[in-house]
Amino acid sequence: RDHQPGREDETRLERFMKHKPPTFTGGYNPKGAVNWLKEVEIIFEAMGCSEENKVTLGAYVLREEANHWWKNARQRLGAGGAVITWERFKREFLIKYFTADVRNRKVVEFMELKQGNMSVAEYAAKFESLCAFSPHYNTVEAEYDKCVKF
Repeated sequence: RDHQPGREDETRLERFMKHKPPTFTGGYNPKGAVNWLKEVEIIFEAMGCSEENKVTLGAYVLREEANHWWKNARQRLGAGGAVITWERFKREFLIKYFTADVRNRKVVEFMELKQGNMSVAEYAAKFESLCAFSPHYNTVEAEYDKCVKF
């Protein structure tokens, strides 16, 4: 069977779209930005998506302001033919749509988190969702610290 790169890209895009990926329009929506990333990454995993295709597919579902942001960011990041990895895309995306002040508030909320009258399940869910914003607790080395904090 002869390989047609254009056809493979089209098939990959069709497969991606069958999973009904959410679109992201930008604006001030930190929670929406984080949720959008989580959702597209779930789809990438289900598809066994290669690193080099993640940026293309993720960018495909950016709309309106987010699409304008990406066009500018892509020009800047890809200058001189530099390859833009998914990790780089995510970092830039979060700098833009999950600003430092929001991230810092989440870190403080995490550091001050107490179980109080939440059930263990509620507390564990809140702990995990806030932990995502505390970079220190997201490393293998920090697993012990994470247990102590919990």
